[in-house]
Amino acid sequence: MEKILLLAGDFVEDYEAMVPCQMLQMAGYEVHTVCPDKKAGETVKTAVHDFEGDQTYSEKRGHNFGINYDFEKVNPDDYAGLVIPGGRAPEYLRLNKKVLDITRRFFAAGKPVAAICHGPQILVAADVIKGKKMTAYPAVRPEVEAVGAVWVEPSAGADNAVVDGKLVTAPAWPAHPAWIGAFIKLLGGKVEA
Repeated sequence: MEKILLLAGDFVEDYEAMVPCQMLQMAGYEVHTVCPDKKAGETVKTAVHDFEGDQTYSEKRGHNFGINYDFEKVNPDDYAGLVIPGGRAPEYLRLNKKVLDITRRFFAAGKPVAAICHGPQILVAADVIKGKKMTAYPAVRPEVEAVGAVWVEPSAGADNAVVDGKLVTAPAWPAHPAWIGAFIKLLGGKVEA
């Protein structure tokens, strides 16, 4: 069974951590959920971001998301792919040197990486997206463009995903079917249309 690494932190977006984790498990992957300074059996708090007609998303407290593997034990060589959910966690996870090193190693090895919403903030900090076509939550666009990535405007409803090589990005959780479907295909799996 191939392993997938999912990076989480307190106030990761609830749907963007839980749903991909469950979808990948359903597809037959073993998903290791990790967070700096957390061990297997601990949890992180999540936030639910919703689109309710305001100028930006609203935020509500979500569930507790289980961490099932020790962050300090992570070896990128053991994984087929990396998932980086959004929410508020990426804004501080990108300050962690090991998070950036892990991210760089996935890119250097040419392994599939799936980032959604604010998750690309980690890719920006890791300096791995120059020249890549990608998307993210629209508020992240200035950061993405500042490091030389090519911004792809999300379609209405945020239900799209952008693939460039082994990188798949999406603007927000409504894109899960397209985003995770594309990630599974990059992993060599089969997705029914």
